[in-house]
Amino acid sequence: MRYEELTTEGRNAVLEAFRSGKTIDKLFVQDGCHDGPIQSITREARKQDTIITYVAKERLDQMSASGRHQGVIAYGAAYAYAQVEEMLQAAEEKGEPPFLILLDGIEDPHNLGAIIRTANLAGAHGVIIPKRRAAGLTAVVAKTSAGALNYTPVAKVTNLSSTIEALKEKGLWFVCADMDGESMYRLNLTGPIGLVIGNEGKGVGKLVKETCDMSASIPMKGNISSLNASVAAGVLSYEILRQRLFAGG
Repeated sequence: MRYEELTTEGRNAVLEAFRSGKTIDKLFVQDGCHDGPIQSITREARKQDTIITYVAKERLDQMSASGRHQGVIAYGAAYAYAQVEEMLQAAEEKGEPPFLILLDGIEDPHNLGAIIRTANLAGAHGVIIPKRRAAGLTAVVAKTSAGALNYTPVAKVTNLSSTIEALKEKGLWFVCADMDGESMYRLNLTGPIGLVIGNEGKGVGKLVKETCDMSASIPMKGNISSLNASVAAGVLSYEILRQRLFAGG
């Protein structure tokens, strides 16, 4: 299966992409460009809450495939994003307690794709990512997911901590991956749960970690101290699945 990533260059083309409702992750605008057409584009971008980044012309020249970017390039998604409510509804329709995976700043598209694949196989009802400092649903992510994006929804939210707080009010509780946390084998990981996986280098951010109910560590016996983010997500996801199967839920 071939996944097409929307990369649009040129003022008219970018404006039309926004107005046609295409999912656009990031908009790159040349520094100093504030004329009418550019203002129209940035206005449409703000309506969709698209990230706008102002860069030097030389940077746009490097990014451009056509060499005719006219001061603006838009990067879109290979798949449309879902809403968090849709994930909760899917869990309810299946008669299962919600199981969501939240990613705090996963920037490697291969890691994101692998986690989406694991989420599907472990029975998670969806994956939630932040809008900033994180990989979006690019063609690389879609390909790495090995088709899982067709079945596992991904939502993009403005603030991960606020999303966690809102989901807590709906009955979910949250566990984050942390090397200094309690062993995952000693924790009760059943019921409505959100698993939080952190950035490849820095782990889960302080504010997000403080919002979680507990931290889980993965027992390790070796000469290095940490796992790849997608591997950690896989190990913890399958411990959640194991406990659910054992508990009959």
